[in-house]
Amino acid sequence: MKIGIDRLGLYSPNYYVDLAELATARGVDPNKFIIGIGQSEQAVPPAAEDVVTMGANAASEFIDDIDQSKLGMVILGTETGIDASKSGAVIIQNLLQLPKHVRTYEIKQACYGGTAGLMAARDYVAAHPDRTALVIAADIARYGLASGGEVTQGAGAVAMLISADPKIMTIEDDSAFLSDDIMDFWRPVYTDLALAKGKYSTEKYIEFFQQAWAEYKQSTGLDLADFAAINCHLPYTKMGMKALKTVLPDEDEQTQARINARYAESTNYSRRIGNIYTGSLYLALISLLESSTDLHAGDRLGMFSYGSGAVGEFYSGFLQEGYATYLNKDGHLQHLNDRKKLSVAEYETMFNSKVPYAAADFATDTTLNTGKFQLTGVVDQERKYVRL
Repeated sequence: MKIGIDRLGLYSPNYYVDLAELATARGVDPNKFIIGIGQSEQAVPPAAEDVVTMGANAASEFIDDIDQSKLGMVILGTETGIDASKSGAVIIQNLLQLPKHVRTYEIKQACYGGTAGLMAARDYVAAHPDRTALVIAADIARYGLASGGEVTQGAGAVAMLISADPKIMTIEDDSAFLSDDIMDFWRPVYTDLALAKGKYSTEKYIEFFQQAWAEYKQSTGLDLADFAAINCHLPYTKMGMKALKTVLPDEDEQTQARINARYAESTNYSRRIGNIYTGSLYLALISLLESSTDLHAGDRLGMFSYGSGAVGEFYSGFLQEGYATYLNKDGHLQHLNDRKKLSVAEYETMFNSKVPYAAADFATDTTLNTGKFQLTGVVDQERKYVRL
């Protein structure tokens, strides 16, 4: 039985900062951000947007076009949770006016949470072939103004409908994965700013890729020559290539050229949106599918997921006949092109204007453009959302 991604949705805030301008303001050579890190623009969320509103917006791309009576599960993968107890998934379920008789919950494991949700959904559909599952990967990456990680911030969400006989791509049962208790990146409960050991985290990302890839090769007998493309988790666009370069020299020139070209296409959206943690791998997938003219039904795509702390997984999927019909290339490009560019000062103001870690009431600026859903504020320690 084929199981995989039947629909894909993408959402990112309507505001961004130009990273060349940010580099100049920080006294940094713009080429360090644009070329060295591989980022050109960075999405900036206003306080009226969080993982709930972004996730609901991403799913709204296709939610009215599916048979909701078949929906049996809603999963939110995020490391930017809005509550230590209640899941954002149940709020998304309500905002989207989905059926009540669904299993709804949230998963946390750094940037791996979206993949964890995807694999749980795949197992659910395998046991219930007549049912579907909605998986949302949504996050806001924050390291702080003028911090070392500022260039790798971002915000956005990817929504995926998982089903039998998927329209876009299968998820094969061929995963190789590993986990280890390390401290390369973490987000203490008292702050929304991440703590990271940058060089160490990069080393661990590469190490986990190498180990997962070696295990995958041994268990499947496949090699890079068997793949049309390899998608990687992209905290910044150069990260995945650092890992791929450790295995590409073993391949022939044709395979190297193909993998490099498809990788570049997978980074187009990330370069303009930035780091969306749990959704970054699937943002790369959408970018690849909507940028490449050389992919075809039956092509095998590799997927490497990494979440600090740490979990790594490599798996593959096959593109389905007519997959491009179910994409939204024009809509996504239009959205990116229509966003408002913020000055560095405006970006800094928006960055600091967030829902605080405090018990006091808070009202967001609801005049800002936030898509179809909006967080209006906090009243008596309860978040208030509206559907516009």
